[in-house]
Amino acid sequence: MTWIKICGTTNRDDALAAVDAGADAVGFVFAQSPRRVEPETAQEIAAKLPQAVDRVGVFCNESAERIGAIARQAGLTIIQLHGDETPAFARSLFGGGNRLRVFKAVSMSPGVVSVLREFAVAGTVDGLLLDSAVLRAACMGQGTELVRGGTGITFDWKRAADFVPEIAERTRVILAGGLTPANVAEAVRLLKPWGVDVCTGVENSPGAKDHAKVRAFVAAVREAQPNASQK
Repeated sequence: MTWIKICGTTNRDDALAAVDAGADAVGFVFAQSPRRVEPETAQEIAAKLPQAVDRVGVFCNESAERIGAIARQAGLTIIQLHGDETPAFARSLFGGGNRLRVFKAVSMSPGVVSVLREFAVAGTVDGLLLDSAVLRAACMGQGTELVRGGTGITFDWKRAADFVPEIAERTRVILAGGLTPANVAEAVRLLKPWGVDVCTGVENSPGAKDHAKVRAFVAAVREAQPNASQK
């Protein structure tokens, strides 16, 4: 079945609601975000989750040392990189005994195909997460900056369909960016991703999940692609 992650989790009730709905993973944001949680909070929530549920930590341009420390404290099973990390940096996270899976988020901006190919060929990540590329005005009038995740905006799925099959032959493809209970089935049918990642599309407000929307989202994914796939 398609792997489903509910991201931006900030409290135990929302995490358990995601699990009860049938989600495969719960995401904790440790980068700058209105959904950011402290490692202690993630640890407390993760301790209440079934062992089979993935605990995903979202990081942006963080040091390998801090990622490792938080991963151990919170009991993470997957590291999700949302910054300017390189294949070499992803490889540096492989050290130690029990290697965690590493997913790299890539914004669907011009030149994205070459970036995806670079990571896929390098083989240093376990999956590539396709997210929307959204720019906003930077502070102090210093041009624009890229918004990394949680935008609630979709990218051009039909354009992505031209290159996703190629990338999927080498690594897992996870779809994100503006997914909702109303549109996720279309996205799954068109791109056939290994997994989907939702945040804004199942929220009442940043960090507060709408449990009915979470259930509807999971149900829509399951109905769209019931074929089994390995986690």
